Amino acid sequence: LAYNLIRTVMAQAAARRAIPPRTISFKGTLQLLGEFQRLIDYQEHRGPTHRRAIYEHLLDAIASQRVANRPDRFEPRLLKRRPKHFAFLRKPRHVIKDEMRKGVR
Repeated sequence: LAYNLIRTVMAQAAARRAIPPRTISFKGTLQLLGEFQRLIDYQEHRGPTHRRAIYEHLLDAIASQRVANRPDRFEPRLLKRRPKHFAFLRKPRHVIKDEMRKGVR
């Protein structure tokens, strides 16, 4: 839920500057929201017009938190580990060793 709200604020900031939302830093937005929250809490008694002005400053600050162009930014969804040809160790190691010794003789 919080992720979607943060992305919504990022989209609003991007729309104000006519830039793609993916070029705005998520982490930078998160940090700015924390900083501006303190300011909004402190200025709460001044009324909705003042809070709206603070929010517009917040959107401008968020839009300035840009990330560089990141071409080919994706990861393949493949298995990292290769399959092994051995079974899992499901018994204590000393029991398996005893079974192997008995089978060898």
